[in-house]
Amino acid sequence: MAARSKARKRALDVLFEADLRGRDAVETLGEWTARADPPVQEYAQSLVAGVAEHRGDIDALLSGYSGDWPLERMPSVDRTILRLAAYELLYCPDVPDAVVIDEAIELAKSLSTDESPSFVNGVLARVLAAKPDN
Repeated sequence: MAARSKARKRALDVLFEADLRGRDAVETLGEWTARADPPVQEYAQSLVAGVAEHRGDIDALLSGYSGDWPLERMPSVDRTILRLAAYELLYCPDVPDAVVIDEAIELAKSLSTDESPSFVNGVLARVLAAKPDN
């Protein structure tokens, strides 16, 4: 697994824990970083911080593109994957859009329901289509 793929998975772990427990993602990140077992890569830390900083805007955007699935009805892992990928699509211009979407789909395949990969793909395709530079 590539370094950024591992970092995305670690960021997902931190964000998922924070979401599931209803806690602040940056505080949860601090606990993970202090524990250092497993280590939290620098890129994972920047992803968690970025999602936390832009979460209001990301959630508003995702809510508009998720059809009949409000964020609170989604499985927590799907919601977290979408937040992470939307952050990368919108705020990380150095990461190719196709890579972000492919990685999100792979995470959904390995961690969520059989329907999740196509759902994640559909929502992220709408986010990408609305991206300002597209």
